Amino acid sequence: MGHEKWGNWFQRAVRLPTEQLEVQLVFPAALDPVVWGTETSMTAEASPLRTPPIRGDAGEQRTFTWITTTPALHARYRLEWRFRAQPEPDADQGEFR
Repeated sequence: MGHEKWGNWFQRAVRLPTEQLEVQLVFPAALDPVVWGTETSMTAEASPLRTPPIRGDAGEQRTFTWITTTPALHARYRLEWRFRAQPEPDADQGEFR
């Protein structure tokens, strides 16, 4: 799905007791993606994920997998990405960065 419909982030809030949370992102390797994430809670500001996403390359796809066990109740996890091989949208063309 294109960035104009989705954006460059994915966010998940933990609202029920959860044993494991796993997120897998798959991108075209030609775009040279990079992924990072943050965790926030009701009592703390955003901080980097305790464990970084794991990168895997398979042919023309680059996969990033992030797993956490026993995530805190009411925690919010956000993964963001950028494509290093794609120029940033031009602000003069009416697109947001």
